[in-house]
Parts: sequence; C-alpha cells; structure tokens
Amino acid sequence: MSRIYDCADETARKDGIADAASAVRRGELVVLPTDTVYGIGTDAFSPKAVAGLLEAKGRGRDMPPPVLVGSMRAATALIEDLGNHGRDLMEEFWPGPLTLVCTATPSLSWDLGDTKGTVAVRMPMDPVALELLKETGPMAVSSANKSGQPAAATAEDAIEQLGDEVAVYLDGGEAESPVASTIVDLTYAVPRVLRSGAISIEQLRSVCGTVIGELRKGRTKPKKAQEESEPETEAAAEPPEPGTTEPEAEASKDTDRSES
Repeated sequence: MSRIYDCADETARKDGIADAASAVRRGELVVLPTDTVYGIGTDAFSPKAVAGLLEAKGRGRDMPPPVLVGSMRAATALIEDLGNHGRDLMEEFWPGPLTLVCTATPSLSWDLGDTKGTVAVRMPMDPVALELLKETGPMAVSSANKSGQPAAATAEDAIEQLGDEVAVYLDGGEAESPVASTIVDLTYAVPRVLRSGAISIEQLRSVCGTVIGELRKGRTKPKKAQEESEPETEAAAEPPEPGTTEPEAEASKDTDRSES
C-alpha cells in the first residue's frame, strides 16, 4: 500500500521526506513535486531500481530517465564535459526548469539505459524536491505518468496513473507551472535545444550567444562535432510534454524527454 504525505503540513512533510528517502535507498519508487510537473524517481545508482521505474512508466531502455540533483556540485560529479557554456547555464538558470545533456563521467557505476555515454541533468527549484535530493543524492526522475499519458500536475493525477507501483507520494499541491523543462544538448560544439520548454531560446542565447533551435520533422539534423551524428535520444523522449503529454528528451540523448 502506498503512503501519501501532505507536504503543506510541516510534520507530514518532514515524515514524508524521511520515508521517501528510505524508500529510495531500498530501490523503491517515489513521486515528488518539482517546479514543472510531478516526477517519479528512484536511486540513480541502482540498475534494478531504474529498471523498475522504466517498467512502471511502460517504456524501455531506449528512453533513459534524466537525473535530478540537489546542488551544482552533485551535477558536476556526474558530468565529464560541460562544454563551453554548461557552467554559465547552470549559474543563470539553476535551480530551475533547464535540463542539460552532457557527456557523463565514464567511471560512474550506474545503468540508466541506452544513454550513449551521456546524462541529462537538472536541479529543480522546488523545496520538497531539493530536501529529498539532499537526503538521497542524485535520483533518476521522469514525469509521473504512464508513457503516452498526460503528465501529472497534482499528486492525485500521479496516483490515478501509477497507483501502488509507487511506495511514497509527496503531495506538494498543484504544479505552479505545468510546462516541461527546456532540454539543451551540450555535447555538440554549439548548444542545441532538444525540447522547447519553460526557458526560451532567447534566454539561452543571452547566455550562450549562438544556440540551435529545436529540430522539427523534415529538417536535417546537424552533425555532432568531431563525431558521426548519433540517433536522437529522449534525454533527461516522447512527444513534447508542455502541460499535456510527456516531454521528449534526447538523451541521455535518448533521454527521457518526459522529464519533469
């Protein structure tokens, strides 16, 4: 039976975060609020737990989940190469609705799926999410819905779709901005938008200068710097989520764009 905590109540919030952190350490699934939509998460370093997350959502290893972190320091430990603009983007938009796809640190002992050596990372601007992440460390987190279904803007929405597959639900009220995070790929010489979202391309260009916009069907995909072009990944997808269905993420370039 799932346990549900109303995080508007200070005591329930404290107990809920403690229970959720324990569940994550056991490799179980939890639902948490973020600054976009609700997310379903688990221990990023437990292959069994990540496989359980993908199974609960109804998706395969070709759509690896993004990773949420509680600090910039935690993010940089996961990333081998931030590119020319990664740190500037973090400092400008984190915590917030910006997911960065970067080359992952090769020594990490994890298995998020078919990531092609990349990881999609974000630091959310939500106090409940940040408290939990500071207890658990990096979590694999995707939007809290079944694949192809509308993203959850409330804990009730998530419960309706995921039910007892989730051990703990942290109810942080209705999502203030049910628009998905913007996903930017930093593995190319020039940053490119994989999914449009809460951070506009104009805002990105104010930091990076040149940014390639989101590719649309029928447009030619740019070549990756010093590499053959690689298949798009849902990094941390399916069809863009803003407010309705899950976002795609190329990711971890096939990362799960259904990231919260």
